[in-house]
Amino acid sequence: MRIGIVCYPTFGGSGVLATELGKALADKGHQVHFITYQQPVRLNEFNANIFYHEVRVATYPLFDYAPYETVLSSTMVDVIMNNRLDLLHVHYAIPHASAAYMAKKIVERQGRKIPVITTLHGTDITLVGRDKTFAPVVAFSINESDAITAVSQNLRDETYHIFDIKKEIQVIYNFVDVTRFRKKPIDAFRKVIAPNGEKILLHASNFRAIKRVEDVVRIFAEVNKRIRSKLLFVGDGPERPAAENLCRDLNLFDDMRFVGKQEQMEEILAVADLFVLPSEYESFGLAALEAMAAGVPVVSTDVGGLPEINVNGITGYLDKVGDIGSMSHHAIEILQNESTLKTFKDNAAEHAKKFDIHNIVPQYEALYNKFL
Repeated sequence: MRIGIVCYPTFGGSGVLATELGKALADKGHQVHFITYQQPVRLNEFNANIFYHEVRVATYPLFDYAPYETVLSSTMVDVIMNNRLDLLHVHYAIPHASAAYMAKKIVERQGRKIPVITTLHGTDITLVGRDKTFAPVVAFSINESDAITAVSQNLRDETYHIFDIKKEIQVIYNFVDVTRFRKKPIDAFRKVIAPNGEKILLHASNFRAIKRVEDVVRIFAEVNKRIRSKLLFVGDGPERPAAENLCRDLNLFDDMRFVGKQEQMEEILAVADLFVLPSEYESFGLAALEAMAAGVPVVSTDVGGLPEINVNGITGYLDKVGDIGSMSHHAIEILQNESTLKTFKDNAAEHAKKFDIHNIVPQYEALYNKFL
């Protein structure tokens, strides 16, 4: 198949999933064409079946805002016609689904039909999509897609609740390459972070308000009173300064490291003992799944799609949003005994196999084949 993938090229879950999907499809012999405004961060290896097409937006004095969606549609048309694509798979509804609809109608006039599959990832529905500025276009472009998928049952239900969607939404879960995350910890790396054998807690996100990164600091503060620990913050975003200030206020800054955005998460997760994710909402929780694939138990909130991957009392614990006391208690329960920690680690690694890339990618291939 010749597949066009439209996505955001950043560290967010939708971009990571779309890139990893394209790489997996290319490995299976499909020709994959990425269409986006810069090369995706996870697209860092050569593959003869992978092509990248940059969306170049020119600036003109007439426009206060560059017409990205129009240029994106035009680029899609160019790639469809010149590379004889069989289908378009767009990730994140805004603006990719509406741009794909325009491209589809343009190539129809040129005698070519192109199926459009839209994958919903979360905030495109639950946050941005709810905005009245976008809502009519989001609903229309989703309904005009030939197929719709969502990355969790929760997101599927939320989409039906928020929008008047007339078509079936198929749940195809996010996935992880389990073999990639089965790294042995680098002893020298761990000793630099935890020189005296401290436990290592980890949080990774885009540091938006919805991630509640200050809760991570407060949870760590309670854990550190009972168990000598270190905390790694991976990522960056608007809430980082507040988290740093809270670390200083609680006199914890020496026990924390802010390592910024990282591509090789498997190397960092290999030395972690516990992943902390106290978000207000997660449509799925790809970061949590990657942690579990690396054998790291998860203490998270019980919102969105998180209960679909984190099994309470087995792979970690689920708590209410903002319940610092309960999350701290559960983190201590996991970390204070080596036997208990090993059991949770083994359970997390085993459960992650359910979401292995080799189980999920064939579901996309089967969906594609319905339209070819």
